[in-house]
Amino acid sequence: MMQHALPNGMVRATNANGITDGYLPGFGNDFETEALPGALPQGQNSPQKCEYGLYAEQLSGTAFTAPRGQNERTWCYRIRPSVKHTGRFTKIDVPYWKSAPNVDPDVISLGQYRWNPVEHSAAPMTWITGMRTMTTAGDVNTQVGMASHVYLVNASMEDEYFYSADSELLVVPQEGRLRFCTELGVIDVEPKEIAIIPRGMVYRVEVLEGPCRGFVCENYGQKFDLPSRGPIGANCLANPRDFKTPVAAFEDRDAKSRVVIKWCGQFHETWIDHSPLDVVAWHGNYCAYKYDLRTYSPVGAVLFDHPDPSIFTVLTAPSGQEGTANIDFVLFRERWMVAEHTFRPPWYHKNIMSELMGNIYGVYDAKPEGFVPGGVSLHNMMLPHGPDRDAFEKGSTEPMTPHLQDNTMSFMFETRFPQHLTEFAAKEAPLQDNYIDCWDSIEKKFDGTPGIKD
Repeated sequence: MMQHALPNGMVRATNANGITDGYLPGFGNDFETEALPGALPQGQNSPQKCEYGLYAEQLSGTAFTAPRGQNERTWCYRIRPSVKHTGRFTKIDVPYWKSAPNVDPDVISLGQYRWNPVEHSAAPMTWITGMRTMTTAGDVNTQVGMASHVYLVNASMEDEYFYSADSELLVVPQEGRLRFCTELGVIDVEPKEIAIIPRGMVYRVEVLEGPCRGFVCENYGQKFDLPSRGPIGANCLANPRDFKTPVAAFEDRDAKSRVVIKWCGQFHETWIDHSPLDVVAWHGNYCAYKYDLRTYSPVGAVLFDHPDPSIFTVLTAPSGQEGTANIDFVLFRERWMVAEHTFRPPWYHKNIMSELMGNIYGVYDAKPEGFVPGGVSLHNMMLPHGPDRDAFEKGSTEPMTPHLQDNTMSFMFETRFPQHLTEFAAKEAPLQDNYIDCWDSIEKKFDGTPGIKD
């Protein structure tokens, strides 16, 4: 991977040999990291006086009384406390970034939909102005549900910072490379990787290679976690060691800066005279992280039948109903197909979950035509969907020999709530009006006589 110098004189932690070590491995670990030696207190969280004249501050991602296995917080040792990073708020309009509930009476969300990639813009687009909401679900005010977005970014945020009080963001790049300069460190992310930015964490987004396009799942509910593997056991799927959390990095920079905050679906700005990315050291388990999708180890049937797609879950955000997720993030990547006497493509079905899919690269086996990289599809709850005619015919007649499903990486944001289209998705995004027709040519094969028919 290409290396880029850190911006704005940012200082990052080094290892014992003085070499920059950008990430700490593990999922849900209790990390500790410091960008200056001795900045991190030992044996206590809030000493009477901190080294270097720093302020101790706790960032809590859960209620103080959350169960131990779910309780998340990080202690930060920063140049200024966060109360110095905001002033008086002014409401601003971010017209294309929508939150639930967002039910437009002139938009029909009932249907099977597919879009071509949203085109890049010649106008400058930052992380904030380039966000295009496709669907919303649930209610941001009661902290349930989600929103799905496509981002178009071709300009870095200059002396501008953002955080969402509403949500955790799961970022899935499809084109270009982005840098997230967060309070707790720096994350570089590219296609075939994802990044998670927690609720309440301040960050700036820079373009490393552009233009950039990708997908975002905005999670209003409980944070993403690894799924329970059950009989699968301790290994495969997304392994904890492959998740990477950045080491401490900070800016000590005085400059007029704009901070934009998303709160209850509304956007506000405030102005300060310095960078808010001033955490010199931190320890805890509430932090941003990245994951390389190429390290995901799929499991599947090795004898017969196509298992449920839930076996491809990378991350899940639970709801109040056991076994029914607020959001599942599901990955369909390269894998071997070996089942015997089995229709191997995804089968026809309708279910309780609403499924938004995106194509990162390659060909999706259930829709070999039309679902192109950068494209999006939506199959809402209790609406039937499945392979088109060509995929069905191929899956019904292909030789039952081992087959490598190659050149493919698609994902799904799946939620228990109906996903409502935004006005942008219905009227401005490049909707494929003929997508519903992909099932028209499916033939009636029934003739009422026994025996398997060709």
